[in-house]
Amino acid sequence: MSQPAAEHRSKKRKHAAAADGAATAAEPSTKRSKKDKDAKRALKEKLKVDKGKSRASDDAFRVVRATLTVPVPPVFAADLRGGVEEMLDSMLMSYIPALQGVVLAHDRLQFLDSVATIKADCPFAICKVAFDATVWSPQVGMKLVGKINLSSPDHISLLVHRTFNVSIPRHHITTDLYEFEYGPAENDPEFGAGGAAAEATANTTANAEGAEGADGQSESAGRWVHKLTETKLGDADGYLEFTVVGLTIANQMLSLVGSIQPDPFSPEHVPKAATTTATSSGKSGRPAGRPDPAAARERDLLEMMEDVVDSEEEGPFQKLGRMGDEAEAAERRAREAAEEEARKEKKRKRRESKAQEQGAEGANASQEKKSKRKKKS
Repeated sequence: MSQPAAEHRSKKRKHAAAADGAATAAEPSTKRSKKDKDAKRALKEKLKVDKGKSRASDDAFRVVRATLTVPVPPVFAADLRGGVEEMLDSMLMSYIPALQGVVLAHDRLQFLDSVATIKADCPFAICKVAFDATVWSPQVGMKLVGKINLSSPDHISLLVHRTFNVSIPRHHITTDLYEFEYGPAENDPEFGAGGAAAEATANTTANAEGAEGADGQSESAGRWVHKLTETKLGDADGYLEFTVVGLTIANQMLSLVGSIQPDPFSPEHVPKAATTTATSSGKSGRPAGRPDPAAARERDLLEMMEDVVDSEEEGPFQKLGRMGDEAEAAERRAREAAEEEARKEKKRKRRESKAQEQGAEGANASQEKKSKRKKKS
């Protein structure tokens, strides 16, 4: 092949490659467009997840730098840090008033003094420490999200973070929009014999198999539904947003009182105690001085309930004390009865002795009269 022909062909290849490059640059890449679509889809999913997280997140979690004086038992004399950590572990999942929340974790333990202190004959080593405590500290007025696990006509029970109990009483439920729908009865013909029991068993099995375990909502007892649309209260997964209106602390356990009212702190949502107003005898149609039979029955019922409460509140020590008092009272009564019997016996003997003395004196007098008569004769 001649050299000019080879040069001509190489020029043609270069021109063809340049034309292909220009065409490729002019046309959009299908791979890039697919990547853009995937990126957009991922962004949308991320926005959805972030939106759900922002709804369910709250500001109740906080980290507090706390200082504490810990008495370490002698068993940890060789490992004071281990003893302090064990003492801090005993505070987990408990409500600590000084921290105003439930302690969830502790970290960054630091001893404030280089030596521990032992006072007098006490064998415990007194250590001053500082640590970071992660606490869950909800405040009144916060908006939180919990999952419904029980519904009843009087309240709704929720779990926040699958751990903390929340109760929404009836007066904090929007009853003008929602109503309670009872679940199937045991003898409901629509569900057949044992329908309610079967549904409860199915709910239990579903909850056990689900990822969320024991916080699944059981609807066998009923649920709150919208009056018009008949949709159940909360979202599709059973989550419900509420406002914290109260805190209940018992045995170092924290539970919340919630409200789903639009104005939860309005006086209208405060339960009112039943009050009775006195009426005149003329308005009531009852003669003055005659007791009200309904009031008498209520008074008797209250007295009976008080007696039952008093008997239920009596502990073993109170019972022993009461039995001791009763035994002492019985012994005192027996002693008094014995003393009274002894006094009566003394009186009887005294009367008998007097009667005997009087009889002896009468006999002596009669003998003296007889002897005088004999002398005269």
